[in-house]
Amino acid sequence: MNRSTITFLVATLCYLIGAVINPNSDAAVLENPSSSSFVAFESGQVRPLVLSPDGRRLYAVNTPDNRLEVFDIVGFDLKHRFSIPVGMEPVAVAMPDNEEVWVVNHLSDSVSVLSAGEDRAGSRVVRTLLVGDEPRDIVFAGDNKHRAFITCAHRGQNNPHDPQFTQQGVGRADLWVFDRHNLGSSLGGEPETILTLFGDTPRALAVTPDGDTVYAAIFNSGNQTTAVGNLSMLPLRKAGPTTSLSGVPQPETALILKYNGSRWVDSETGKDYSSQVLFTLPDYDVFAIDAIATFPQQVAAYSGVGTSLFNMAVNPQNGSLYVSNTDARNHVRFEGSGDRGSTVRGHFVESRITVIQAGTVLPRHLNKHLDYTKWLGDEYDRQLSIANPQAMAFSGDGETLYLAAFGSQKIVRLKSEELESDSLVLRIDDQLVLSNGGPNGVVFDEERNQLYVSTRFNNGITVIDLTSFSERENVRLFNPEPASIVEGRPFLYDATLTSSFGDSSCAGCHIFGDVDGLAWDLGNPDKEVEINPNQYAELNFQLPEQRQLHPLKGPMVTQSIRGIADSGPLHWRGDRRGKDREEGESIESAAFKEFNAAFESLHGRETPLSTEQMQKFTDFVLQLTYPPNPVRALDNSLDVLQTEGKRIFHEDKTTTPVLPLIGLTMNVCVQCHEIDPDQDKYGTGGKMASTKSSQDFKVPHLRNLYQKVGMFGIDSALRGLPWSLPQIRGFGFDHEGTQDTLFTHFMFGFNLRGGNAFAKEMGMPVKQIKTKALIAYLMAFDSNLAPIVGQQITLTAESSVAAMERVALFMQRAQVTSPRAECDLVVKGVFNGESRGWVMTHDLDNSDSWIFQSDRLSQHHTYGELMDIAQEPGQELTFTCVPPDSGYRIGIDRDEDGIYDGDETGIL
Repeated sequence: MNRSTITFLVATLCYLIGAVINPNSDAAVLENPSSSSFVAFESGQVRPLVLSPDGRRLYAVNTPDNRLEVFDIVGFDLKHRFSIPVGMEPVAVAMPDNEEVWVVNHLSDSVSVLSAGEDRAGSRVVRTLLVGDEPRDIVFAGDNKHRAFITCAHRGQNNPHDPQFTQQGVGRADLWVFDRHNLGSSLGGEPETILTLFGDTPRALAVTPDGDTVYAAIFNSGNQTTAVGNLSMLPLRKAGPTTSLSGVPQPETALILKYNGSRWVDSETGKDYSSQVLFTLPDYDVFAIDAIATFPQQVAAYSGVGTSLFNMAVNPQNGSLYVSNTDARNHVRFEGSGDRGSTVRGHFVESRITVIQAGTVLPRHLNKHLDYTKWLGDEYDRQLSIANPQAMAFSGDGETLYLAAFGSQKIVRLKSEELESDSLVLRIDDQLVLSNGGPNGVVFDEERNQLYVSTRFNNGITVIDLTSFSERENVRLFNPEPASIVEGRPFLYDATLTSSFGDSSCAGCHIFGDVDGLAWDLGNPDKEVEINPNQYAELNFQLPEQRQLHPLKGPMVTQSIRGIADSGPLHWRGDRRGKDREEGESIESAAFKEFNAAFESLHGRETPLSTEQMQKFTDFVLQLTYPPNPVRALDNSLDVLQTEGKRIFHEDKTTTPVLPLIGLTMNVCVQCHEIDPDQDKYGTGGKMASTKSSQDFKVPHLRNLYQKVGMFGIDSALRGLPWSLPQIRGFGFDHEGTQDTLFTHFMFGFNLRGGNAFAKEMGMPVKQIKTKALIAYLMAFDSNLAPIVGQQITLTAESSVAAMERVALFMQRAQVTSPRAECDLVVKGVFNGESRGWVMTHDLDNSDSWIFQSDRLSQHHTYGELMDIAQEPGQELTFTCVPPDSGYRIGIDRDEDGIYDGDETGIL
């Protein structure tokens, strides 16, 4: 009896005894399956909802399920019609008219173009556009909304341009522009233009009512702060305290500076360090784009809008631009009580809406009712506060702004006149706390006088009656996330629960589980020196160990909480080491629980979370995963320069410039930065390394170096270039953020020894070519998932040879099993008028061949047969590479109950 027969018999038996939970197609609700097939990326939704222009339908991205959900609006209620598979991690949806729907797929680096038909066969993906890395938002502008604007990072395998990681003056924010009436015949579409903006990764977009101007906002744009370190020619005279509680002097560390409009100063002493900052930081936050020019072009840039920018909306009456954001206070030192100096306890970020009116930037703090001189907030503070403002929608007359307060679990009515005049008064009656939390998308339905709100915590939609300002209806979308993800997510974002004033949460710095691009000096003067007992990497030559963990640790850049399940002790210094680990518990689990103290010392909470709450938070965080590396080739190969860099990383030894006369050599890079995907090691084995600084650090992982590009001050000086050139970022690659580039890091940290034939072949000095090659390899460093994961393409009757070649590449990578599986390959589309799915798998009757198992147990197809299907009009097929072990769930068994989707009524 073969596997197919066994599976069929088991599935039939389950069905007959009633063990199958069949989701109702009207509500599309299912209990959360407990499954290892789900990979948690925690992509931040940007524009999760759109109301069709005729007001008949609501479309919602289902981010964890990789689908677009379609609802009819019947009277005042939502009636679920069907789901349409799109790309991985969809985060934004928009409609230029009633005929098309466009969906931005964050992990797939793609945009799904759908026909907006009445049924599943008519509502399908008809084209997949390939864009830059991690697209986030989309708007339509220009004459008759013929242009689509999409925000992307300035990198990615689908980007036709060199990202120029080692070149200063290059913007890291791209705006892809397509003519939707002329998408071109190339593999992934042909953009009219790709605008590169002088900022880091972009996020939100907005368009004026006349369609003439598009606004693009930088996500983590910074706040004109930077750090100067021990290379400074001036002594760093810091404000007190400078010792531990018992008087042990602090180690030599860097100092965070803030630009005050004319000088770079220490905000606490007022001392001017401008001569030590080798660049300018224009801090461009929002860009205005002429959308009707022959080729769209930037016409203005605005600074001082905020540190992390989430969403934007244009007042339909006066054209003012509103930007929801948080502003970081990282220029203030220390957590803790503040009894011995400054502290950011309870006040490390501020939630704001910034109004840009007639070219003037007007930041508006939303929580002016809070008295931050108090050590603890009260219940009234928490009830009134607004945290993590995100999506916004205006009333038709522009007088009222509806704000989704993601961290406060509520929708807030704000008077636009009060915001613009800075006379805002928060009122309890204007705040609706939702029964389901995490509101991050909001759409205004003027005809019915109601709002549709996306609620991320339960992966649902809430309908709000604006006449009574109350909830009318709650609808849950199908959710494949395990219960541990759903239950743990609120502890990252819920400011009412996790902070004293109800205005901040862990997501204030670890934005969507990642980083804010800043350094913080979060030492605690209330603490004493500890000893770090962690294991050190074994080296042939090693500097003296610095095991002292001083509480005044100095500035350290924010680290991501993605990927920590394989990182060993946590924090830059490994000072969260899991000392109270229980039997059978991982070091990382026990170490993360030690962060519970921060809810008191940093968030200002009166008590830490309970043991049960912290366990749920831990279970959630340990599942967060890094995305595939967007620099490495899709076939997982390395180019010539990257290959040489890998050889250097694994074979060449180095010396330290501090002891140039000593002939002893250190081990190769890989000795400390362990790399073994089979062992989940991506640059660190969790061990410590001796350094030249006054503190030792845990060897960091290397998965996200490509995200840190954009600061070149020291690099410029070393290369003999002019100083004071404009830069995008204020913090660089090391723990303090003072080393602007990897070139600087190698110049001051390591001497790459020896010559080689490669340098002679390239006709470049040895150190120069070795440094260049090593940087190229590090930018393409291994990550938890292979580069092919998420990539997709749609085949049609008009598909090019390049599209066929892309599918062939997908099939090749799906067959890779060594040294690790790279992906599963799924196919989605319409066949004979029905929405169908397939997954590529071994032919059970011939293990040497591969077939595509359909969502009906009794049916499978060959690749050639799928090609024939795609040749028929209306039967476009989309091929997507998904994480290993998730293909059956995503492709053919959505609820993982053993009965395939095509054999189960209502699952699609």
